[in-house]
Amino acid sequence: MRFSSIAGQSAKNAFRSKSRTTLTVIAIFIGAFTLTITSGIGTGINRYIDSTIASIGAEDVLTVTKISTTDVEVADGPQEYSPDQLQAETMRPGPGQGSVTVESMTQADFDILQSLDHVLMVEPVKAVTVNFIEGPSEVPYIVQLGAFVEGMQLTLAEGEQLNDASSTYEVAIAESYLDALGFSSAAEAIGKSVDFGFDDAEGNAQIVSAQVVAVTKPGFGPGADNAVPNAALKDALFAAESPSTLSPGEQEFSTATLWFDVENMTTEQIDELQAEIEAAGYNSTSTADQLGTFTAVIDAIVMVLNAFAIIALIAAGFGIVNTLFMSVQERTREIGLMKAMGLASGRVFLLFSMEAVVIGLLGSLIGVGVGMGIGSVVSNVLSRTVFSDLAGLQLVAFDLTSVLTVIVIVVSIAFVAGAFPAIKAARKDPIESLRYE
Repeated sequence: MRFSSIAGQSAKNAFRSKSRTTLTVIAIFIGAFTLTITSGIGTGINRYIDSTIASIGAEDVLTVTKISTTDVEVADGPQEYSPDQLQAETMRPGPGQGSVTVESMTQADFDILQSLDHVLMVEPVKAVTVNFIEGPSEVPYIVQLGAFVEGMQLTLAEGEQLNDASSTYEVAIAESYLDALGFSSAAEAIGKSVDFGFDDAEGNAQIVSAQVVAVTKPGFGPGADNAVPNAALKDALFAAESPSTLSPGEQEFSTATLWFDVENMTTEQIDELQAEIEAAGYNSTSTADQLGTFTAVIDAIVMVLNAFAIIALIAAGFGIVNTLFMSVQERTREIGLMKAMGLASGRVFLLFSMEAVVIGLLGSLIGVGVGMGIGSVVSNVLSRTVFSDLAGLQLVAFDLTSVLTVIVIVVSIAFVAGAFPAIKAARKDPIESLRYE
């Protein structure tokens, strides 16, 4: 008997008892459906994180701070003042999020970092603040200036990415500021001018105007709830707010941005570069480091959910075992007849194990199909309602690899479950089977 004949006969035999097979397929369907949804959640969240990484920082950038020589590093509670320490913003999760105390850095520190292998450029992070932003409504509003380095991709609702090479003062404003500033839409804001109020180094109130080139969507990026200036605007604010008595070499900074040759470096070489930076007395964090804890938690949650789905599939596997054991029992005389006519034990094993594969494949295809359909609908509804502030987030997303993986896992479990009854059928004695009543 050819394999195609065995497969066709197995598909017919699987539905000799329609009610029993249907219940088993439903059990498989539940497990496959659950595994598809949990896998889709993991894919959707990780895909959103990957797209957000580009807006938080470029992959060829490290944020560098100088290791504190004192025992105090974390800004939890009052700390003793040191003239060599500065406050640096950080994305570190947990208590103390937002700032850490670090040693100040000068041009001498940047020269040390620049001398390391694979380092392309080192620039200080110029911290500037403004008192307010004012638009056509002529009502000033408090605003924070977000950090922007070359390579970042802001999540835009309208406009274009900031041009750091331009001498024009450019700014991207958050979508949430449109109404307050007097713009009826994001499109109307593009090309218009807004004013920033700030205090210069002598404490005098100053105004600087900038052209709106982009409106950013809500999210995790630097422009989520802020205004993001380009390099020309930030340099102008920094020059005005810094004491004129300090030469460039005397200015102190809390953090620096380091660009490295990511295209010609392996992951091991990047790790070695970070080790060299630490050996030189500095801390460095990449975007992946900053999001590492968050993504690890998400992956752990998805793994737990997948574990529940696998348990459901294993339980469904016992249903296949029961279904096929009953089938073997009911078809004992038929098995004896087939073996008496010369069908080898291996073919009998294949005939019954293929029935399990058919049941598993059918349950997995229905479960994956329904899971993708419901998951897509729910995800679209959530993205327009609950997660409307997180632009680009599709809570449940699917890719071909994960979908095929789910089907392979389900079919494999079904095959293993069907192997036991198939072995029993293959080992039956033809004479004893023919006498069975």
